[in-house]
Amino acid sequence: MTQTTQDHEIVQAFAKIPGGTFVMTSAFENKRTGVIAKSVQNCADEPALLCIAIRKGHWIEPIIRDSHFFGLCAVQRGDRLLQRRFSSPAFSREYDPFDGLPISRMISGAPILDRCAVAFDCEVVRHFDLEADHELYIGHVLAARVSTERASTR
Repeated sequence: MTQTTQDHEIVQAFAKIPGGTFVMTSAFENKRTGVIAKSVQNCADEPALLCIAIRKGHWIEPIIRDSHFFGLCAVQRGDRLLQRRFSSPAFSREYDPFDGLPISRMISGAPILDRCAVAFDCEVVRHFDLEADHELYIGHVLAARVSTERASTR
């Protein structure tokens, strides 16, 4: 088997892992931003910990570094507005991606998108700069929100 055939099979296998789209958010002083997370996974129950992978060099990294907190919001399937706003580096650097979107805050003060039915408020307990194209954040879940009302109306 050639390397490209193996790479293709790896990509196909990764696609079979259950997942969803999440926006990782953070705020510090007068700055706030968010980014689409590549992968989100529960990594411990006691204490409740989440592992989030984002591409290296993202604009959110210095804000998380300074605040030590982040929010994680599950994006509804088909929500193209959030996909566009939080996956575009140009948009997020030039504009406030939260502008016009209702947000709330939990314990940490990280912005939580009200239109998302599931959200987590986390404190960074570890940051791993991998020898790869992504880096990992491990967050201690301080609070969570699950809203069946939002899930059924969006």
